Amino acid sequence: MKAVHLPIPGLMLLEPTVHHDERGFLYESFNQREFNKATGTSYQFVQDNHTRSTRGVLRGMHYQKQQPQGKLVRVVRGAVYEAVVDMRRDSPCFGQWYGLELNASSPAQLWIPPGLAHGFLTLSDEAELLYKMTDYYAPQHAVCLAWDDPAVGITWPLQQHGIVQPILSAKDKVGKSLVRA
Repeated sequence: MKAVHLPIPGLMLLEPTVHHDERGFLYESFNQREFNKATGTSYQFVQDNHTRSTRGVLRGMHYQKQQPQGKLVRVVRGAVYEAVVDMRRDSPCFGQWYGLELNASSPAQLWIPPGLAHGFLTLSDEAELLYKMTDYYAPQHAVCLAWDDPAVGITWPLQQHGIVQPILSAKDKVGKSLVRA
């Protein structure tokens, strides 16, 4: 497994070794020992989530103030634009964001360390994502940062993909600004 360090501390793109032959391919989608080695961490995963969304759905930006969750995200169908925001007040990158496209044609996974808000925009007709979580969902600690907060300034690729207005949940429509989050 190869770890590509991204601009926010701890944020990494993990690229597994893929074995191809005339029958297709095989790769380990998760190996605890290899994950710990690649990330330099010792997190254990306690929950797996599976989500499916249609084109134009924007989920996020979600995080937990207490019981922060690290997330290992991969796309198994379709394509999404992933965005993360550093919500760790003691981080030199507090309030900064990073985004990239993930899609099912690549086995790469995004490691999002605890303390980062996470969201994605579905670019394909449908997309399915699998998440491994380092802590349990705790609704009493869940916070939604506004996907369009000007204090953060995420550049979502809406126009490039013909999306006029993203489809949001009621919760995501009332996300908080960075100042209040």
